[in-house]
Amino acid sequence: MNPVDDLGVGLPIGARPARVVSLVPSLTEAVETSAPGLLVGATDYCTHPGSLRVPRVGGSKYPKLEAVLGLAPDLVIANAEENRPQDVSRLRAEGIPVWVTVPPGSVPAGIESVRRMLVDALRLPEPDWVHEAERVWCDPAPPRARAVIPVWRKPWVVLGRDTFAGDVLNRLGVANAYAGHADRYPRPKIDELRGRFDAGHADLLVLPDEPYEFTEDDGPDWFPGTRYALVCGRYLTWYGPSLVPAHRELSAALTRALLP
Repeated sequence: MNPVDDLGVGLPIGARPARVVSLVPSLTEAVETSAPGLLVGATDYCTHPGSLRVPRVGGSKYPKLEAVLGLAPDLVIANAEENRPQDVSRLRAEGIPVWVTVPPGSVPAGIESVRRMLVDALRLPEPDWVHEAERVWCDPAPPRARAVIPVWRKPWVVLGRDTFAGDVLNRLGVANAYAGHADRYPRPKIDELRGRFDAGHADLLVLPDEPYEFTEDDGPDWFPGTRYALVCGRYLTWYGPSLVPAHRELSAALTRALLP
């Protein structure tokens, strides 16, 4: 029976894939960490692990499909939010199986999605880091703050409902002030964001360094007097091996921000 990706599409994969191209940075890290040498291509934004040395095929949204095809992969890894459906369709039309993941809404869903990709699509044994990630994230911390979490500034975009990053923070004791919003990525005006703090509906600002690179000089200055935490965006949003150190690093950053 053919394995089925996150969209329910069966993939005609026979033997274990030997040449894989990843169009998703977090999944690139998961594959290269779990089976070094299996990847033969990745996007320009696939920065981890640092030891990865493969040809680059452009960005996630606009990969150079001719470059992908030229690598003769027997499997391409994509994501329903990061990659365009027309690119997936083109690759499949050229006879290349494409395993498509969907954006997970929780830490357990992210771990399970990667597990299925590694075990079902790539025919790999379940790596030890999967078990360790499950262990460190299994017990949510008690609530200690409510945060606004911008991910972009021009315009302002924040985390809303059902996001992986929102669940990461929630498991570290930080609730999302926009978790009840109808959109996954609301675009409130700056006055509305400030109003959340003024009204006591939020008491912490969490600023990641990707996709927008918030810094000490760009982000906190828009919210004078508000407690804030600058965090690694990879630890907040990647659902692969980074999940293991992410628990420790994010927890430490949040604790520092919440100190009296």
